[in-house]
Amino acid sequence: MRKASRGSPSSVGTFPQSRMHRTLRIIPRTLFVLMLLQTMAHRLISQTTGSGYSGQTPSISLPGSQSPFLGSEPEGEATSDVLPIDFKEAIDRGLRNNLGLLLSGDQTLTARGERWKALSELLPNIEARVQENVQTQSLTALGLKPSVLHAPIPRVIGPFNYFDARASLSQSLFNFRNLEKERAASESLKSAQYSYKDARELVVLAVGNSYLQSIAIAARIETTEAQVKNSQALYDKAVDQQKAGLSPAIDTLRAQVELQTRQQQLIVARNDFAKQKLAFARVIGLPPGQEFVLTEKAPYQSLTPLPLETYLQRAYASRSDYQAALSQVRAAELSRRAASAGRYPSLDMNANYGDIGVTPAHSNGTWQVNGSLNIPIFAGNKVHGEVLEAEAQLKQARSQLGDLRGRIDYDVRAALLDLNASAQQVEVARSSVDLAEQAFTQSQDRFSAGVADNLEVVQAQEAVASAHESYIQSLYAHNLAKVELAYAIGAAEEGIKRFLKGTQ
Repeated sequence: MRKASRGSPSSVGTFPQSRMHRTLRIIPRTLFVLMLLQTMAHRLISQTTGSGYSGQTPSISLPGSQSPFLGSEPEGEATSDVLPIDFKEAIDRGLRNNLGLLLSGDQTLTARGERWKALSELLPNIEARVQENVQTQSLTALGLKPSVLHAPIPRVIGPFNYFDARASLSQSLFNFRNLEKERAASESLKSAQYSYKDARELVVLAVGNSYLQSIAIAARIETTEAQVKNSQALYDKAVDQQKAGLSPAIDTLRAQVELQTRQQQLIVARNDFAKQKLAFARVIGLPPGQEFVLTEKAPYQSLTPLPLETYLQRAYASRSDYQAALSQVRAAELSRRAASAGRYPSLDMNANYGDIGVTPAHSNGTWQVNGSLNIPIFAGNKVHGEVLEAEAQLKQARSQLGDLRGRIDYDVRAALLDLNASAQQVEVARSSVDLAEQAFTQSQDRFSAGVADNLEVVQAQEAVASAHESYIQSLYAHNLAKVELAYAIGAAEEGIKRFLKGTQ
């Protein structure tokens, strides 16, 4: 980054512009993470197949499109022990190692350094210097003639030397531009600090989503294993009945196809779980190759929502990204005032004191104090251009603040809609599981009694698989809606555990 020189009018717009650009880079990143999580939730809810979970279509993920909140800096070295990780430890690890949070901390440090640079223009600058000078001097170059009154004058005199040890002080007594620049830098620092807090909220959101995804896939493996077991029993029975001449070969083939279908789904589910564990380890910063188990499940806990206005008030008061946007608007306003202050006079003072002489032992103390009043008259409309630039940045900051306010309203409303819809889906899915299992039991009894062939059993088993898959998806969506609601009101880090347990 180019360092603004002291007293240069062009430095008025440089600092606020660079801070603004950094803030603008944070907003798309946040939008990307939220859209990513929302897309995953909607995709899970919308996945309904007649035979249960069938896996996802493989796709290519470009490295450049990955959010930093899905990566981390690994902590420590992998051990042979299997680490038990609960929800709290996962969040704690994410807050220590997540890449998005680490980068946000670096941006805060950068903003703090830029604030000190702006403050240095208002503080005294003190320096000391020791100088030993040896030189010759050309009198001819000074315009002296070779002789005056017929007395010869040498063309060059010397060499001669002198010693100078001196301390200097420079102080800006009044510079409204530098004062407003420092205030703008302070507001930009506040904005960066709020952005860091928002990054912590995003880490909790990313870790919570990844943890919930992992336990959802683990539950899917359990149900698929049960379906494989039932399919194996059905196939064995069909083989026995065919050998006894009680059923045709088509029943055996049908049971075998059903068994292999369930086995394929189990392979896919286990593979997805292994990859999801890798992604989860990346989010929280586990060492590569470290084995771990997730110790918490995701039981259903209903959450009674508060009135919408209550959530909106909490969101506008607590959302760190909203507070960061407010600080950025104030910084842009101060930057505009700093640009306008390029037309104002400034008052500076310089002083020095030291010893000067032929040698340190033969020196004399001397000092100097001077003050200067600088009055800008005409700089080619440079200040006018900087004011226009600052006004444009201010309009952008205000527009982004208005958009963020509307997005917060959308986040809260959408989270409440998802929460209510997913709660209803959980209840319906529970009932569907009970009914499907009853139908499966009855079909088995009818097949054993010889009243029906195993087609009815296969169809009933597919209904059971579909019902269990719907329940897993709706339960994941319900818990994710709680996490999204906690983030939407700015309470993810402090309240996510309470929300998942059904309390606020």
